[in-house]
Amino acid sequence: MTSPAYPPKPVPGDRIAIISPSSGLPGLFPLPYELGLQRLREDFGLEPVEYPTTRKMGSTPKERADDIHAAFADPSVRAVMASIGGDDQITVLPLLDRELIRANPKPFFGTSDNTNLLVLLHNLGIVAYHGACLMTELGRPYALHPMTADSVRAALFTSGPYELRPATRYRDTDRDWADPATFDREPDSQAADGWIWHQPDRLVEGRAWGGNLEILSWLLMADREIARDPAAYEGGVLFLETSEELPSGEEVFRILRNMGERGLLARFPALLMARAKAWSFQQPNRAEDKLRYAAEQREAVLRALTAYAPHTMAVFDVDFGHTDPQLVIPYGGTVSVDGPARRITVTY
Repeated sequence: MTSPAYPPKPVPGDRIAIISPSSGLPGLFPLPYELGLQRLREDFGLEPVEYPTTRKMGSTPKERADDIHAAFADPSVRAVMASIGGDDQITVLPLLDRELIRANPKPFFGTSDNTNLLVLLHNLGIVAYHGACLMTELGRPYALHPMTADSVRAALFTSGPYELRPATRYRDTDRDWADPATFDREPDSQAADGWIWHQPDRLVEGRAWGGNLEILSWLLMADREIARDPAAYEGGVLFLETSEELPSGEEVFRILRNMGERGLLARFPALLMARAKAWSFQQPNRAEDKLRYAAEQREAVLRALTAYAPHTMAVFDVDFGHTDPQLVIPYGGTVSVDGPARRITVTY
């Protein structure tokens, strides 16, 4: 597998494509979407460009693929950002013109279901960026989180090392996007205890690969985009996060067990596990229940590592998942995990 290369970066004043490869939720929830567009213009100096399905619910996989092609093919567009995630982007993958995308490499930003596109871009030799969906991060109520804003700005405009730092407070609860009052005050947050290190006895530097755990499991089931020879990922840094669907600890273990049986887990000498989102509208856990959920997920990951990758170093509660703030991980880019120094550095 060819090592991915970093595509050229935009500069303030450039155009950035806003696409909805998974779901046209901007059409249902215009408030965070419009706020994200405003901040792209005012805080980052970029000019957003919309496409036919960006605000369209129920668009076909072909229509969404057409928007992806248009965004990458337009020479005046210098970066691409997903509006939000969803759950069926896997149906878009077979329709994509890989040579068109390979010939027009651009920084792509997205999380969650956008793991599909991140994996595809990695396979095409293009470094992409896990982070910064427009609605969830740039459309954050009241104000951009300073840690998110700094990471996104660095990933968008700069090249070189960027040290990730643990958040002192975080948020995993949400308020109604349809209610204008949601955006009038700072979201509630709670104290964070810092990163949790497992076997921090070495320095690992490698290419980042991973994303949303549930989406990776679907790709594995569909036999799409994941190399059949696990040696393709040898020496990389695996990074994983789970979604607002709150998969149980047992489900997390089973997915990782299957990755272990396939020979994947043992190829990664380091694992970054995002802070678990432990609250959703469907499952509004109390504080003690959230702590229990996060502990069960951590135990499940450690159980899988013990069975399949006993020498892998792991760091838990890194802020790149479905919680707030969210730091950007360069997908296919270089990540350094320094266990003795307790430091994580990414290269944007």
